[in-house]
Amino acid sequence: MYDLNLMMIFALVVTEQSFSGAARKLGVSRSSVSKAVAKLEQSLGASLLNRSTRHLSLTEVGAAFFDYCSRISDEANQAQKMIDSLHTRPRGVLKIAASVAFGTLHIAPAIGEFLSLYPELDVDMTISDKDFDMAEEGYDVVIRVTRDLPLNVVAKKIAPIKRKLCATARYFSQFGVPVVPEDLIHHNCLDYIHSGDKGLWRFAGPDGEVAVPVAGRLRINDDEALSQVVLAGFGLALLPTFIIGKDIQAKRLKSVLSEYIPVEQHVYALYLPNRNLPLKIRVLIDFLAERFGAEPSWDKE
Repeated sequence: MYDLNLMMIFALVVTEQSFSGAARKLGVSRSSVSKAVAKLEQSLGASLLNRSTRHLSLTEVGAAFFDYCSRISDEANQAQKMIDSLHTRPRGVLKIAASVAFGTLHIAPAIGEFLSLYPELDVDMTISDKDFDMAEEGYDVVIRVTRDLPLNVVAKKIAPIKRKLCATARYFSQFGVPVVPEDLIHHNCLDYIHSGDKGLWRFAGPDGEVAVPVAGRLRINDDEALSQVVLAGFGLALLPTFIIGKDIQAKRLKSVLSEYIPVEQHVYALYLPNRNLPLKIRVLIDFLAERFGAEPSWDKE
């Protein structure tokens, strides 16, 4: 293959009609430009320019070859302009993934506002709880609720994830209000399957962690579905406030033992390490961090 850089230098020499003019454009010496063209001629095995002390002209081969070099140079310049524009304003397709509950309840409603701010951006969004190989599957950003961050990615905190132990007022009036975690042994504790040890809830007591054995008549693998059972008055559960925050604010649910429940997780925006982070990724992360923040709307009284 020919050296594309040499071809572009040759095209510039012809356009400027001199080695000196091309050298000024490139910010290099005249001799380096002359040597570059000579090297290209040597690799082609043909003379491209007729040289005289006052004038340059194209040989027959040079004229034909210049057409190709000129198009290559134009395409390279257009590519550079495209890259520059991506750094000055967000554009193109942003491929993102988000976990089912948080993605459905909070990321999806925010996307419309985000896209209205950046009319040259499109979003390709996947809602799933599966683990993604970001590099292999081509995702720009993955939104995850987790405490265990994957390796080889950059993680930006978007919001804290708090959990509340909650039930309806009717449930508490019928079965009593727990005052300390140990009181839960007398309650119908509905459990989220992926929460940790089966039948064991962990709390932050004054003297350290307290692990309380609990029992209930339902275990389920979806927090949103679990919240509907709790709202029906069947039992109590530890639920993330990004799901039941509005229900607490509207007094459909009542939370208890809040002083015993630590913040164990966060919502993270995950992206691959990149010294030149694309602007489209940066503006999405900034948008989400500003929208949710240290005290998201679902945690406000």
